[in-house]
Amino acid sequence: MTAAALPAGTIADEPNRLGLGGYVTCLLGIVWREVMRFLHQRERFFSALVRPLIWLFIFAAGFRQVLGVSIIPPYTTYVLYETFVMPGLVGMILLFNAMQSSLSMVYDRETGAMRTLLVSPFPRSFLLLSKLLGGVFVALLQAYVFLFIARLWEAWTWSNQDPILTNIAATWQQFGVVDPHLSGYLTVLPALILSGLMLGSLALFMSSVIKQLENFAGVMNFVIFPMFFASSALYPLWRIKESSILLYEICRLNPFTHAVELIRFGLYGQIGPPAEQASQAAADGWSFAVVNGIDLTHLYVVVGCTIFFLGAAVYAYNPSKGLIGRRGGAGAGA
Repeated sequence: MTAAALPAGTIADEPNRLGLGGYVTCLLGIVWREVMRFLHQRERFFSALVRPLIWLFIFAAGFRQVLGVSIIPPYTTYVLYETFVMPGLVGMILLFNAMQSSLSMVYDRETGAMRTLLVSPFPRSFLLLSKLLGGVFVALLQAYVFLFIARLWEAWTWSNQDPILTNIAATWQQFGVVDPHLSGYLTVLPALILSGLMLGSLALFMSSVIKQLENFAGVMNFVIFPMFFASSALYPLWRIKESSILLYEICRLNPFTHAVELIRFGLYGQIGPPAEQASQAAADGWSFAVVNGIDLTHLYVVVGCTIFFLGAAVYAYNPSKGLIGRRGGAGAGA
């Protein structure tokens, strides 16, 4: 039987199935699989919100009187600790969701689902990128739910002497005027996507290193927690610098710090600090990319780390060169 006589859907029909429509269908299928997995795991949604909400509702109330926040970009006045810590808590959601995605990759590899995905005719790099985009989409849903709750908490106005409807009306009025401006939730979207891609790429690479689910606890202790706490997520870096120069340098070199700052500026419609603050940052060795009077260091670091981590993940999942192939993992024989 010649190739022309082969029925549709066989190997001879491969080029047609791998056209643009095939790639779009594959991408949507993988993203939808991640969304459906997330929807069927409701405890995952609530657990992702519990961590940042506990810090916002409980820890921030106690630290408000201890940690003063001076006027630093992008803020134009003194802000409460709850306002300062909100971008860091959004970063926490992105970070832990990325690690959850890494855990699911290890689980899929142990159950054989990863082999089924990687032996498809689509390029392995495209499959990993689709998996990454699916995880980022799920993280965006969680981040915006948290941002809504955080804004409602900041706008909450309640008086036992006023009727319930009066309290609700006062809260709704405050909801539209508290910081950041409502437009900030739109301008922060690119920062959330870039930060999610960076952390998701790191998680993809880590999933190639983690051999078993039991090893994930070690990853939590030696990667996630140090990355989160040694950053500007919970406290301004100028306070860290006053207490420890070494810790300040560690925080400055932490990619998660730049992701948090990119989100912080994005909430106020900015990409980075203006030139006057950028010059001081350059003197401290912090800034290296000032364009048109705006410091783009945070943007460049996040984009650069995303490219590096994603490239490392694609290499690690290469069956002939990467870590998976050397260990004979999922798809090693693909």
